[in-house]
Amino acid sequence: MAAGDGLWAVGDVTGQWNLTHVGEYQDRVVAANILGRCRRGGFVNCTDQPWTGTTTDGGYAEVAYARATGLVRIPDGAQPLDVAPLLCAGLTVYRALLTADARPGSLVAVQGIGGLGHLGIQYAKHSATASRPSPAAPEKPDWPRNSGPTSTSTAPPGQELTRLGGAAAIIATAASGASMSPLVAGLGTRGQLLVVGAAPDPIEIRTPDLIFGTHAVAGALTGSAIENEDSVRLAHDRGIRSRNEIMPLSEAPKAYERMMSGNARFRVVLDTRE
Repeated sequence: MAAGDGLWAVGDVTGQWNLTHVGEYQDRVVAANILGRCRRGGFVNCTDQPWTGTTTDGGYAEVAYARATGLVRIPDGAQPLDVAPLLCAGLTVYRALLTADARPGSLVAVQGIGGLGHLGIQYAKHSATASRPSPAAPEKPDWPRNSGPTSTSTAPPGQELTRLGGAAAIIATAASGASMSPLVAGLGTRGQLLVVGAAPDPIEIRTPDLIFGTHAVAGALTGSAIENEDSVRLAHDRGIRSRNEIMPLSEAPKAYERMMSGNARFRVVLDTRE
């Protein structure tokens, strides 16, 4: 607890995501940091890093080790079951928005209204941009309608976004390359398609859709510990909420199956107290 005088104290409520390069240092990660891209601060892109709960024990334990530099301060009054999805899904869409070259008043579209997308719409709304779901029939009709302005249309998504003036950024969250492909045509000048949903199929793009309008397609992974803290604070202050299905830890396999089925509305959160 000595990472900076007055920074942390015993009893502080903190969180930690599963990508823990800045959370848990091991010799192989340090070596990768010295030799690779991590030296420039791109910690999440370091290879062979430990993942809490996957390659490193402690993700579902009563006690876990964590490097102080990887901790995220949780605002007073925030509830663990509410904050948990923000440390992962919330940071993912928040970091994508930071990557986007979207000025205040810009149109930001969100493809996929699921565990990531329903948070992406809310974060975009509170980031001084005009946000809306990608104009197509939403897969999950019970998404929070008060989370941002909406647009519904039977026209192809790219065509509808063009009619609206072109998107400065499209946050692609649904794990479907086929549904991402036609969105590039709906980007505005110098617009970006930011992919955060890992899909098994490829994205196919016509080269003119990239060249004319100077469009770009980029991946977005996650952010640093302090960006995670900023994301949680923004959510806490602006009322950004993840819609969760709470299940006891004893039903973890069942919870995992429901998540993988795509039927969860919208995140499945395990309550370790049960």
